[in-house]
Amino acid sequence: MSTGGVKVPCVVGVDLGSTTSKAVVLDDDGRVLGRGITNSRSSYDRAVELATVEAFVSARFQVLRRNVAHAAGTEALARLLAAFRIEQHLAQLGQLRVALDRDVASRVHVDAKEAVAGAVEYIVERMCDEEEKRFEEPSPAERSDFFRDAASSSYSRIAEQVAAQRGLSFDLLLGLFDKCIIQVENAPLELGFVQHIDAALARCGAGADLREGVEAAVATEFVVRFTVGTGYGRARLPFPKEQIRSEILCHGLGAHAMFPGTRTVLDIGGQDTKAIQVDEKGIVTSFQMNDRCAAGCGRYLGYIADEMNLGLHELGPLAEKGQRPVKINSTCTVFAGAELRERLSLGDKREDILAGLHRAIMLRAMSLLARSGGIQDEFTFTGGVARNRAAARALRELVEEHYGARKINISPDSIFTGALGAALFARRMLAS
Repeated sequence: MSTGGVKVPCVVGVDLGSTTSKAVVLDDDGRVLGRGITNSRSSYDRAVELATVEAFVSARFQVLRRNVAHAAGTEALARLLAAFRIEQHLAQLGQLRVALDRDVASRVHVDAKEAVAGAVEYIVERMCDEEEKRFEEPSPAERSDFFRDAASSSYSRIAEQVAAQRGLSFDLLLGLFDKCIIQVENAPLELGFVQHIDAALARCGAGADLREGVEAAVATEFVVRFTVGTGYGRARLPFPKEQIRSEILCHGLGAHAMFPGTRTVLDIGGQDTKAIQVDEKGIVTSFQMNDRCAAGCGRYLGYIADEMNLGLHELGPLAEKGQRPVKINSTCTVFAGAELRERLSLGDKREDILAGLHRAIMLRAMSLLARSGGIQDEFTFTGGVARNRAAARALRELVEEHYGARKINISPDSIFTGALGAALFARRMLAS
């Protein structure tokens, strides 16, 4: 690959959340070049690094689209991106294999070492095989976007089978994974565009036009002129104090940039909920925030998913199937498990319980919105929970019930709203 190329000035906004960290790259005209996200739990510094690497991977694919979309076609570009993601995943599985081998050698009793090593090797081989087959499927099954979650789901499923077949402890196999996934997250970063694009090109059998476009994307040099950080963990960001902005300001400005008519913003993240009122310029005029507990937030939904042995991404689709929503008395994480088990023991269907649970979460958010000044037209829903279709449906129904017709905006990129606002503040600071 060539090394000289076009220089692209840019700014970066980073949103360090309690469950996910996001980064957005903007060019000099304020256009989004790339977005990146991670749910790494190893350290805040690593989370920022991973999200930023992913944002620049996205930016290089954006350069590629602009250069060759007319020649290569959108289908070829989509297949290349899928191939690239497979290569990233396989590389991390390789790191997981090394970490597991090392952990088995150091932690497992000598009498069981050979059996456990063989089981772990088989599990990772199966995971790699499934990943290869996934690339060939025309419509692969939905799964988490995050390596930790996707790997955890497939590892535990296969490990359960292997433990039963070979007479091994499932808890031991799972314990090895829980320790080693942290080692993988702390391993040197090998997830960038340059590391995997050649293998991705070979995997998808790319033509000459696409290869030339990749050369240009690799040669592009992104020159970061300013960075601003925000989010739940913003105090831990490795930036000077003047490059930190509050979540409230960033979500207000980001929502306004996505939807200029926005006057009310609801953000439900992993650890808190924010109800924000903004003026015609995206400046915050009032707000209310629940940050004392995770009730009704992303972590609460994650806890419910664990209790039901489901993936977080499965909650919304299952809740949408509910026909008779069950009234949920508490959205407190402490009591959620007990009430959930009681409802199941009474014969209530999982989908009806989840439908009621999503409505209860949105009722809690409606109370916060009322205290912030109500819901004005237009209303924008942001944060990770905005991706949950059942939550969005419950919110729409409640807004209609309490406020009548309102235009409600939900972007597919809603989880990046805070990072976008931070990047916009970076542009303003650069211009001042």
